[in-house]
Amino acid sequence: MNAVYEKLLGGKSGLLGLLILCGLLLVVFPLAFDIFRLNLVGKYLAYAFVAVGLVLCWGYGGILSLGQGVFFGLGGYCMAMFLKLEASDPISTKIQSTPGIPDFMDWNQITQLPLLWQPFHSFAFTLLAVLLVPALLALVIGAAMFKRRVGDVYFSIVTQAIAAILSILIIGQQGLTGGVNGITDLKTLMGWDIRTDSAKLILYFVNAGLLILCILIGRFILNSKLGRLLVAMRDKEERVRFSGYDVASFKVFVFCIAAMFSAIGGAMFTLQVGFMSPSFVGIVPSIEMVIYAAVGGRMSLLGAVYGTLLVNFGKTYFSEAFPELWLFLMGGLFIAVVMYFPNGLAGLYQSHGKVLLARLKGFMRRPERIAALPAAPKARLVKAEADVKLENGNLEASK
Repeated sequence: MNAVYEKLLGGKSGLLGLLILCGLLLVVFPLAFDIFRLNLVGKYLAYAFVAVGLVLCWGYGGILSLGQGVFFGLGGYCMAMFLKLEASDPISTKIQSTPGIPDFMDWNQITQLPLLWQPFHSFAFTLLAVLLVPALLALVIGAAMFKRRVGDVYFSIVTQAIAAILSILIIGQQGLTGGVNGITDLKTLMGWDIRTDSAKLILYFVNAGLLILCILIGRFILNSKLGRLLVAMRDKEERVRFSGYDVASFKVFVFCIAAMFSAIGGAMFTLQVGFMSPSFVGIVPSIEMVIYAAVGGRMSLLGAVYGTLLVNFGKTYFSEAFPELWLFLMGGLFIAVVMYFPNGLAGLYQSHGKVLLARLKGFMRRPERIAALPAAPKARLVKAEADVKLENGNLEASK
């Protein structure tokens, strides 16, 4: 039990950090924000799944992927396909030329539901697809790249190219994917109206719960032997390889885990926002997702969540308060983080937060230490402190 406790929670400090995050997400935000703002926070937390996955594969594994939007989009599109089929029943689409198919297919003169869409009538299949389709793509990409020892900047460029290709492919296949508009007008989940305030509140808590679960899984991986191997591969890959470990397989595994986390975030994003489009798949959103992890600290799972919230809160606030300047302000925020906090918010806590907490603990315990002294030393200590105060008072009076 102690071993599982250490791996899942990371000891007392890890437990405290997780409890603070849980209190913030599950208590403070729901009480502080109205349903509109809370839904925005839920949208931000959907991005945090990607940032948590990037901490695993980039921060610890040294695998910088600039195409995580691909997996985020695949998870979102899988969920959107199920929701769209449910919203496209023959009664709701009776005014179409071909009732029973999504509206954008009817606009593109498709008269039969494509074979690719038919399995998404099943919710169980959809849930499996959300996890397995991105993982299989990550497996193919990882095996093709890492088995040939392609890494570093070359891997980043390839993932960026894949994000561009998939975005173009989605836009070009308008009859299958909805094109540039994406899949919209999503209303119900198995008959449950996801547009109501109560539904948005429930989905927010589900989203937060899944995010916490992913953080626990990430901690279990990092605190296991695999986590130590990831750090070793990041720093001394050749030495790990010469020690007899299959470096490529470990890299493929952590890349697939990060892809699955991203896909879960994409599926939750679709449920909370009510649509999915190629604008969340391409190069720009993928780079923004890397920024979330960098701002929070690429070596901290909890920091990735805080970084995602900070960047998106900043984007929302600046765009509302300074609509003409908000891009410059966001750029200034990123530059400030890189220049002054290169290790992100988590690094800021490590360098300053822990020192302040240690001083605070020392200050709080000082009366206890004085009270625990024997009578004679205690009296001398109190007298010495009184003498110091008297001497300081005399100095002030002489001035």
